[in-house]
Formats: sequence, structure tokens, C-alpha cells
Amino acid sequence: MRIRCLLLALFALAGCQNGHYEARDGYAVDKTHPALGARPRVKVVVLHYTAEDLPSSLATLTDREVSAHYLIPAHPSRWRGQPAVWQLVPESQLAWHAGPSFWRGATRLNDTSIGIELVNPGYRRTPGGLVWQPYTPQQIAALTPLLRDIVQRYGILPVNIVGHSDVAPQRKQDPGPLFPWQPLASLGLGAWPAAERVAALRQGIRDDDPALTQRLLNALARYGYGLPETLTARQQQKVIAAFQMHFRPADYRGIADAETLAIAEALLEKYGEAE
Repeated sequence: MRIRCLLLALFALAGCQNGHYEARDGYAVDKTHPALGARPRVKVVVLHYTAEDLPSSLATLTDREVSAHYLIPAHPSRWRGQPAVWQLVPESQLAWHAGPSFWRGATRLNDTSIGIELVNPGYRRTPGGLVWQPYTPQQIAALTPLLRDIVQRYGILPVNIVGHSDVAPQRKQDPGPLFPWQPLASLGLGAWPAAERVAALRQGIRDDDPALTQRLLNALARYGYGLPETLTARQQQKVIAAFQMHFRPADYRGIADAETLAIAEALLEKYGEAE
């Protein structure tokens, strides 16, 4: 035991003299040759609503089946004058939040993403249709610095800050049409098309173009949405609606139109195609 402690002390001393070494329990690590091909695990941020109240959200997200890295209450508490968010899973570990998913060529988004849940009931059904519930200013005030910190630490691209409905449009609708994508994008925390380019591109697209739906689906696939080779009309509607909820929430019926295609083309101009 005394010899082992002496060896650890020697390794620690060597580490002080040579920063490439790190002493561990029973061995040392030489960090002289870092690989140039190393990349951060985290490439995407996926945003969700919980569709539950706070106690139910906590119970669900701390269970064995579903989890997220962060949870933001509707009215976060404050610590030293700053909004406090709950971290439920370390960023170095996977959280089970995305499920079967696809974004810009990648599947299994749980492996490469950070999941952020916002406590929000989602919507309620009424005779007149779905009534969506807004996010609180306090939530967005807490989300903004959290997103900025994650983006800076991992170098996440604007196009890779997405909603659950973007990566799983056939299954999910969160964070819904009331999520403030445009204000966040204006801070560099997400993608948004240039209005003047949308207007210019819109002029060159006919609403009665018989190929409009297929042109839009092709553009969405190039931007990063997952589209199987064959889609039913209902599946087409869902993926178009997911895109519209994100980038044109005033009308998200899932119907292809010239404005939606112009938005998609403006995004492709600005951010490029998925690799």
C-alpha cells in the first residue's frame, strides 16, 4: 500500500512537471498525442414541451424510461439574482428524450443531442380546434442563457437548434407554434430566413404550380428533415406542418404553398444543405 501511494505521488509530481500526464488510480495517462479527429458528442439541441404540470414533469423525466438534460419550469426560481434551471442528466451522458428521430443525415438523436424540456401543457382541444398554451417570459429568460452557453461550448450551428417536431414530425408537435423561434434566432440561437430573400423568392413561385408539393418536400429533405422514399398524403402534411410551426406559425395546416417553399429555399441559401 505504501509503495502504491508512493507511485501515485510520483505520477502526480510528474504531472505537475509535465502537463501531458494525468495521475489516476493505479495508472497514469499520457496526453502527449491528442487526436485531430476528436469531435464533441453534442451537435444538436432538441427543444420540447412537457405537456404536463411541474410535479408530473419531474416525475416523468426522472423515471427510467424518459429523461432530458434540462427542465425549465414555467416560473423558475432564482439563485443569486439569476434564473435557475434543473439539470436532470449530465451533458456527458445520454438522455432519452428524442426517441426515433432524424436530422440532417443523423439518426438516433439521443446520441448526439442535448434535450431541454419546458414545462408547458402544450394544447387543449376545443370545438374550434387546438388552443396552444404560451411560454412564460420567465421561461424564455432562463432558456436564453442556457442555450447560449451550450452553443458556445459545443459550437452548435443555428440549424441544429431544433424542436422535437423537426426531428420526429410523424410523432411529435412540440414545442408547438407558440415557441419563440424568431426572437431566439435573432440572438444567434437558431436558424431563421432573411425576410427580403423570402419575399424575393416568393415572387418566382406560382401557387398553382402542380409540382409545388413535391418541390417543397424536396427542399425540406435537403434542409434536413427526414422523409421516407414513399409518403402518404397524411405523412406529407405532418412534415410540412412541422416546418410551418417552426418557420411560419401563422398557418401550419401542413398545406404546401408558395410562401412555405420560399421560406425553405431562403433557409437553404442562408445555411446550406444537409450533408
